[in-house]
Amino acid sequence: MNIAQNFDLWIDRRGSNCAKWDKMEAIYGVPASDGIAMWVADMDFRPPACVQAAIEAMAAHGVYGYFGDERTNSDAIRWWMKERHGWVVEPQAIFTTHGLVNGTALCVDAYTRPGDGVVLMTPVYHAFARVIKAAGRNVVECKLAQEDGRYVLDIPAWDAQMTGKERMLILCSPHNPGGRVWSQGELKQIADFCVRHDLILVSDEIHHDLVMPGYKHTVMANAAPGILDRLVMMTATTKTFNIAGAHIGNVIIPDEALRAPFRARMNALGISPNSFGMEMSTAAYSPEGAAWVDSLVAYLDGNRRLFDEAVGSIPGIRSMPLESTYLAWVDFAGTGMDAKEFVARVEKQAKIAVNHGTSFGAGGDSFLRFNLATQRSVVIEAAERLKAAFVDLQ
Repeated sequence: MNIAQNFDLWIDRRGSNCAKWDKMEAIYGVPASDGIAMWVADMDFRPPACVQAAIEAMAAHGVYGYFGDERTNSDAIRWWMKERHGWVVEPQAIFTTHGLVNGTALCVDAYTRPGDGVVLMTPVYHAFARVIKAAGRNVVECKLAQEDGRYVLDIPAWDAQMTGKERMLILCSPHNPGGRVWSQGELKQIADFCVRHDLILVSDEIHHDLVMPGYKHTVMANAAPGILDRLVMMTATTKTFNIAGAHIGNVIIPDEALRAPFRARMNALGISPNSFGMEMSTAAYSPEGAAWVDSLVAYLDGNRRLFDEAVGSIPGIRSMPLESTYLAWVDFAGTGMDAKEFVARVEKQAKIAVNHGTSFGAGGDSFLRFNLATQRSVVIEAAERLKAAFVDLQ
């Protein structure tokens, strides 16, 4: 099949009932008619042709019953992890959830109790705190430090914060929103921290395929094989291939004893996979899908370079070096403006809908998150609008 894709092709998503474009006016006051949606973390690109073909084959068959044998999907997952990440996964370790927010919630439910502390390295993906709080657990924010404009661990400070009531740490690797690819040494430090404080480690690696040239992601299972008895790995096709609406995720638990409570919660809640997600995921984790991802990352890298150059030309505004993901984390602290003013300039003057840094927890106050996974012409337009909105600083 042909893997070539024109990522520059504009696909108008307005009016298609997509959250990213159709809800930005209600949430941010940015009109869809002339606004730019750069908030929700999905892409404005079609998935690879192999995924589209899988859906078309289902439509041609015309019967949408229960999904049966999961072995083809399991085999595809195992092939992908071995070929792309050097990670050998046993088939019995794989659980299919309705996306990784669902996977996170199941982990919180299975391994903690109401009132327990769950550690987050903030600022971090906002859905983590949402599900922790909704489950009646306590969010423990361990704030990331900054060094040379990028996030680094602050283990001594985190050690001092622990009270003994914490039961779990949820890691975002690669990091959203900061874009860090944690080194093998850093991952080992996080693993040691979890051992020292007797924490279950849930490693959300949903962005692990979207790593910029010059960087290499290491899966936690390989970085710290000595902690498999407390490690839950989470991966998915959804971010990689832009199929988030399929709501499918992989929760991979290497240790059999650790699987038991997770399996029990899955069974108790009656969770089973949907056939559309399974077919799409199986098709995506393939050589054709791999070639498409390589082309995608090269395109995203071009968008990153263009956006960073534009932002860097505005005094007082700095984009954190993007090592992975397609989410630019932009710091407005140097402008001297409070959040109300710089947000108004971005949303009201530039007419760009973005995620507010405060939603990512401690340390996010002066930041906004911009989604760069869109056509280059849109990134260029957004960059020009930002420069115009802050022209008085230049």
